[in-house]
Amino acid sequence: MYRSFLLASSVLGSLAILPAAAQDENSGDTEEVIIIEATRSSTPAEALPNAVSVIGREDIEDQLAISTSILDAIGQVAPSTAPTRQKLSTAGESFRGRNPLYLIDGVPQSNPLRNGSRDGFTLDPAVIERVEILYGANAIQGIGATGGLINYVTVAPTREEGWQVRYEAGITVADGLEDDGTSYRGAATALGRFGDFDIVASAAVEDRGIFYDGEGRRIGVDTTQGDIQDSQSLNLFGKVGWEPDDKTRLQLMINTFDLEGNGDYVEVVGDRDAGIPTISVKGTYPGIPATNDVMTISFDASREEVFGGTLSGQVFMQDFEAVFGGGSFATFQDPDIDPSGTLFDQSANNSEKHGFKTTWVNDSLPVDGMTVTAGFDWLKDKTFQELVQTGRLWVPETEFTSTSPFIQLSQTLLDERLLVSGGLRYIDAELSTDTFTTLYSYGPVTVDGGTPSFSDTLGNIGASYEVIDGLTFYGSYAEGFTMPDVGRVLRGVTDPDADVDTLLNLQPIVADNLEVGVKFEQGRFSGDAAWFRSESDFGQRLVANADGIFAVAREQTEIEGIELRGRFQVTEAVAVGANYANLDGQFDSDDDGSVDSDLPGANISPNRLNTYIEASLTPALSLRGQSSTYFDRDFDDAGDATDFDGYTLVDVLASYRIADKGRLDLGVQNLLNEDYIHYYSQSGTTTEARYFSGRGRAMTLRWTGAF
Repeated sequence: MYRSFLLASSVLGSLAILPAAAQDENSGDTEEVIIIEATRSSTPAEALPNAVSVIGREDIEDQLAISTSILDAIGQVAPSTAPTRQKLSTAGESFRGRNPLYLIDGVPQSNPLRNGSRDGFTLDPAVIERVEILYGANAIQGIGATGGLINYVTVAPTREEGWQVRYEAGITVADGLEDDGTSYRGAATALGRFGDFDIVASAAVEDRGIFYDGEGRRIGVDTTQGDIQDSQSLNLFGKVGWEPDDKTRLQLMINTFDLEGNGDYVEVVGDRDAGIPTISVKGTYPGIPATNDVMTISFDASREEVFGGTLSGQVFMQDFEAVFGGGSFATFQDPDIDPSGTLFDQSANNSEKHGFKTTWVNDSLPVDGMTVTAGFDWLKDKTFQELVQTGRLWVPETEFTSTSPFIQLSQTLLDERLLVSGGLRYIDAELSTDTFTTLYSYGPVTVDGGTPSFSDTLGNIGASYEVIDGLTFYGSYAEGFTMPDVGRVLRGVTDPDADVDTLLNLQPIVADNLEVGVKFEQGRFSGDAAWFRSESDFGQRLVANADGIFAVAREQTEIEGIELRGRFQVTEAVAVGANYANLDGQFDSDDDGSVDSDLPGANISPNRLNTYIEASLTPALSLRGQSSTYFDRDFDDAGDATDFDGYTLVDVLASYRIADKGRLDLGVQNLLNEDYIHYYSQSGTTTEARYFSGRGRAMTLRWTGAF
């Protein structure tokens, strides 16, 4: 892997110093626009024919003073995301009813071959400059974005010579001021520029205590899927850039993130029927505490004026290990190892990916107003899941390789008020698995290995039209693809005659996203509205067994929804805003070619309304209040076992800025101390052990500054 990484890096380095072709510079005034890096083109955000959100650094700072999880900040902006579980696992935290693709500076963090739902925690928010959110299925970044893209753009180097240091320190306490409910956080980021070179270096640590709910009970630690409470994390980040001239840039980025549970608590299983949640008590849990251990490396090169356009490339690698908690589950039992039927084991997902991406953008073509974006991507992902206590393989080593050229054209017309775009991506992919034997509980059976392959061409087309200044209508159709959770499929094989080449369940998921919407910004008001429909002829639904371990069901799925966002600047000092999402999803339960049953809570979010008010009382003092309302949802499953009783959470933030010294924040999460059961615990699973309450009132005092 490292040899491939170094070889591709050298190719990019050579690419970046190619002689530049001549190009006339455009004249005239320019205005500041937001370019979304995740789109791999130079199209401004407001002109894209689909819903887009950007969370800037100031907004990130506000949300981190309320909750240190960046996923909570995303949920405040993108209401079609399911409520966060406040756990290490993001299972059930869908995005438009499907999975999002998480990226760091364009490097994929998601692991679709064995989706352990740990991709939300691979870096610390201290190094995130902004978050780019692209809604709806697309193939812009290749595999994985059936629900959309969430790209973490890391801190950019300073443009001034010398050093600048940013720092933060914070403490979070539970409402009852319990000692074991206290969390601490600190981070420092140094940014430097010295001639043609620049550097960013950051370290962030967080020590999280146990969480308490609205009734003062210790919230149950998810000892199986993993938890962020009672844990410690360390993030080390570095970025070095070189600009030998004003048209060339080379950059190396390294990020290591390690989060590990302390293992100081064990769960006391609750009673779902009686409404009693699972809680935690002090104790030592057997086995290795749940962990995320992730390293991401990328080397980027860009060169302007190459054959009339800008040529850029990225070579990357990611080494990902996620250790889960364990148990004496029936799935793990093997009488040849322990005939007592009480064998304890736990699993670890391991994914090692490396890849290469190139992009060429040219907007100086002979056809006025036309831009072409073309490129070529290559990805290799090697994944397996082992049982760490006994050394057994639960999921065999599986290797996914894909090559994928693409081209995208856009054309402006009618004095640049109309933008029409369309493109194609060709995917040639192969999955390789050797012959393996399943765990005893599945037979055991021996499954013949194979190398199933597929190829497909995915398209997109869209248009946006600015009717008057500040009023734009748009519409688009796009296809995205991912692999099903191959690990879940392979480890659950029970047919003794099965072989990898003929397993129908390994066929890729292709999601079609149709979207129409409007974007408006005029005077004091700005907003947007979108309607979308997402369909997959052979989708994926997660179904839990008696142990709470999910298997994959492949069925036709359809999801439809609306999203509304608006902001009104009441005065220069006061602004109010809201966003709303309403989603409905169904699947084909009887395989008759027509959807007929509700998607369960593990696969779709509740309808949600977020509201906020911001006020600058003085140049130094500002206030923010926000709320999230999750509406009731009924499911047409057996009885009312997974029906959802909604709830509303209110947060407040007070910030005081001291000129040239820093900012002091006081944030209160769940101000009203609402006692509630998480959406996922109500509707995503019926496992008693995962019947968790949500976090009660918690207060954060935080200081940030720079020198």
